[in-house]
Amino acid sequence: MSSLDVSRGVCALVPGLQHWLENALYTVRIVDAQSPRERDSRRVLLATEIGHATHRDILINLVDGKPSLVPAANGLPARVAFGLEDMGFAFALIAELARPASVPAVGDAASARLMTLAGRVARSDATVLIQGDTGTGKEGMARFLHTQSGRVTHDFIAVNCAALPETMMEAMLFGHKKGSFTGASNASDGLFLAADGGTLFLDEIAELPLALQAKLLRALQEGEVLPVGATHPVPVNVRIVAACNRNLADEVAAGRFREDLYWRLNVMALELRPLAERPGDIAAIAAAMLLRHQDAGKDGFVWPTAAALDKLAAHRWQGNARELGNVLQRALVLRDGERIEADDLHVAGAPQPLRIVSAAPVAAVAAAPAEPIRLRDVAHHSKLEAIRTALRETDGHRAAAARKLGISERTLRYRLAEMRELAAA
Repeated sequence: MSSLDVSRGVCALVPGLQHWLENALYTVRIVDAQSPRERDSRRVLLATEIGHATHRDILINLVDGKPSLVPAANGLPARVAFGLEDMGFAFALIAELARPASVPAVGDAASARLMTLAGRVARSDATVLIQGDTGTGKEGMARFLHTQSGRVTHDFIAVNCAALPETMMEAMLFGHKKGSFTGASNASDGLFLAADGGTLFLDEIAELPLALQAKLLRALQEGEVLPVGATHPVPVNVRIVAACNRNLADEVAAGRFREDLYWRLNVMALELRPLAERPGDIAAIAAAMLLRHQDAGKDGFVWPTAAALDKLAAHRWQGNARELGNVLQRALVLRDGERIEADDLHVAGAPQPLRIVSAAPVAAVAAAPAEPIRLRDVAHHSKLEAIRTALRETDGHRAAAARKLGISERTLRYRLAEMRELAAA
């Protein structure tokens, strides 16, 4: 867990922040703004306490009106201003601004307990099996286990077993000698030796063929690998973290996974629940993703409204965090105002493709004078073409077209009026 100092003034002004930060995996210490600080410590202070701040700190200010984020720059701390209506997302944003890159974004109490357990598991050298649906953050958990372990100074190697060519799986995992098969013009150490001293993350481990599972079991039991074409095994010191989006016990029962390998992997089991079952994480992950996808220092930071957050919290998230990321990126591109509104969030199902149809003949485009193309104009015209396409595909039914586009009928009416004005010009 990370530690974060919060001034008494902040606690008095927004008493709920401490509880949120504790759910977000922070050890919170209440301090006086002017008190001596530890080296490299980070504090959350009031904007009026800027005289006691360093560039690592976060200043907050309660305001009437629209919220804002000014990232740290030029030796000044980050500044977050918000009102009561935006307090929930502001808390998540503050937590994400202070969060180390190696720690996953969490805001749910149950997730915080799981991460605390994972921290204890990380300090051991036990093999870990992570299970959970696609998009629940299994690789993020594996990286957290590595960074919290004594192996952090060595490599973390991640491999998706489902993406390995079946004919090359053994050579890619265990290495091969020069000339051991057709095309082996050079020797290769393989992924096990690449991760020597560190952590090897085997994602989608249920996709390994049964024959290769037997060789993996021996590597785990004996602490050595036999490269393809070699006659002597090579010792290797690797911690294995395996992951699967299917129930591995069911795969064993079905005969698709070796029972002895299952028990060798299942020393410490961590189960990641679907995102819909940990609603406190939604705002935290949304804040992390919006920070990642925006250049707040250059273009400003786009905040979601409280209604938008409510809509996110009510969705079932079949695609978990991956689906949430897609929804937020789509909203950033297609939003109509300065903020992400509930109507900007297309969460009813998979978004329909935006098929852009050229409005001008090819010859006319070729004859057009060369002028600088502004990204803003491209995005604007793309929206209008998407609306025309949706109306054609729904035979002019506005409500159906709005649903297809993931916008409200009100927004569609506004865009149609804009199109009529352009046509009349």
